[in-house]
Amino acid sequence: MIDLRSDTVTRPDDRMREAARDAAVGDDVYGEDPTVNELQERVADVLDTEAALLVPSGTMGNQIAVRTHTERGEELVCERESHIYRWELAGPAQHAGVQTRTIDGGERGVISPSQVRRAYVEASDHRPGTGVLALENTHNSRGGTAISPEAIAAAADAAHEVGVPVHLDGARLFNAAVAHGVSAADYAEHVTTVMCCLSKGLGAPVGSMLAGPDSVIEEARRHRKLFGGGMRQAGILAAPGLAALSNRERLAEDHRRADRLAAGLDRVDGLAVEPPETNIVLVTTDRPAEAVLEGWLDAGVRASQFGEHTIRCCTHLDVTDDDIGAAIDAVRNAS
Repeated sequence: MIDLRSDTVTRPDDRMREAARDAAVGDDVYGEDPTVNELQERVADVLDTEAALLVPSGTMGNQIAVRTHTERGEELVCERESHIYRWELAGPAQHAGVQTRTIDGGERGVISPSQVRRAYVEASDHRPGTGVLALENTHNSRGGTAISPEAIAAAADAAHEVGVPVHLDGARLFNAAVAHGVSAADYAEHVTTVMCCLSKGLGAPVGSMLAGPDSVIEEARRHRKLFGGGMRQAGILAAPGLAALSNRERLAEDHRRADRLAAGLDRVDGLAVEPPETNIVLVTTDRPAEAVLEGWLDAGVRASQFGEHTIRCCTHLDVTDDDIGAAIDAVRNAS
């Protein structure tokens, strides 16, 4: 079975398993896990931020950021198809007590400075006030679009001009960096906090990182505890994360395979595919996607339904060049 549902299905390799087994550990709630501390320092160095914090998931990292940046009753501004809005169970309302104002970022999910300025609300006796702007890169629901550092900087600068902090949901930030030939730090420098996942294209079994200024991350640590994310001997999780960081550059292989997959599927009758920007391939189907996926599954290919006539495929660490060829052939035979 070739599993293209998501890059979250990757399995830790032997190197990661050995790292977990041999990790030096301590109680991280006390700040005494040496492997967690090493990972946090390493990620802060990679992103060129003052500090970083290990969290169990990207969703928790995003929600901690919103809670840390806002007061109850303020507004979160984000793109209307963003993960933080669509796929996190109304977490900003439940965890932080904020309401959400969405912006249409168009086909690529890019929020412009003028849109940020129009969305900004100054607190008054009648208006809640804008508490935080959240951006996303790559943009999952828009097909893994890789937004440039310049576009992120422009939107963030517009928010900073009116005193609004900016959080970047960078679950696949390293994919964006590879696509644009820049470092992840080139994105982090423009925002207040950034979250990045170790458990997607990098292949770690679990874990994400929230990074930013010392004072913000110190407060985020308290909110991690509040949300139930305080972990004990978490070095067993941090050690595979450290190993996963060495997989950043190989993300280019996933992008290359996504290009090949897209081109192959686009030649299949009943399917239409736009060239991908990173490792996410969105396929438009002329029949209901649910029925198409049943045929793919019978042929040995798993993918995700992303709309009534849309299928999402993700290339990742566990997908080889041979798998791409086999997947194209299987889909063609199933059609």
